[in-house]
Amino acid sequence: MIIQFLAVAFLLQAPQRTIAIDERLAADAKLSVGDRVILSATPESSTGDTVVIAAIVKRGNDPAEVARSEFRIRLHLDHLQSLAGYGDRVDRFAVAARGEAATQKAIDAINSAAFGFQAHRSKDIAVATSKTFQVVSRFHKAIGVITIVASAIFLLCIMLLKVEERRRDVAALRLMGISRRTVMRAVVIEAALLALVGSALGVGVGWVGSQFVNWYYRGVYRTPLSFSIITPDIVTLAVTLSLVLGIAAGILASLRLVRTPPLVLFGR
Repeated sequence: MIIQFLAVAFLLQAPQRTIAIDERLAADAKLSVGDRVILSATPESSTGDTVVIAAIVKRGNDPAEVARSEFRIRLHLDHLQSLAGYGDRVDRFAVAARGEAATQKAIDAINSAAFGFQAHRSKDIAVATSKTFQVVSRFHKAIGVITIVASAIFLLCIMLLKVEERRRDVAALRLMGISRRTVMRAVVIEAALLALVGSALGVGVGWVGSQFVNWYYRGVYRTPLSFSIITPDIVTLAVTLSLVLGIAAGILASLRLVRTPPLVLFGR
């Protein structure tokens, strides 16, 4: 009789509720799968539901979560309703749709369902809530423009100095009958090679710097988000721009050289 009673009590016992926590909470609280914790809707509460950690999930690549130090816990909807005391009410929910037409149809259906509902596209919400990142993006573009202008001036100065060092050599070539076009072509080719070598070094330094930035800030914010990326398009743009600036600097420096009479280049 006692055995039958225990069996019925075991069958009637409610299953243990489970939750999933993010990896940041698991690391800070030293929790692992299978641990039992008490879940409460209010902090410092002496009562709550004892639940079992069933999974540890990774954080997504969402820039909006980078500066937040909050933890995330996932639990079943009915459990959340009973714990928060919200009943059937929700503050917001997400709907996945296939294609632009389906998205617009879902927005119209939700907005017309009842007064108080307002549906938005996820990309519109991202734009509205990422003003800080837009300012940072403009700041990066401004730094890029300043860097390009400074690099062009620096490259032109280097070419002028190298040309000045070869005044006597160029004068000798001119007196030997070497044409101005040949002298200009040699200077421009040298400038282009210098720009290509500088581009290769710049790409290498940029890649190492990008890896360091991602390593450092991923550790600080504990997120898989990439803070610095170098794409083939960026490399192509940088090399092309460097080559154009190098050729332009070579042309300006060679024009200054070939327009000067050979005897003047000799200093006579």
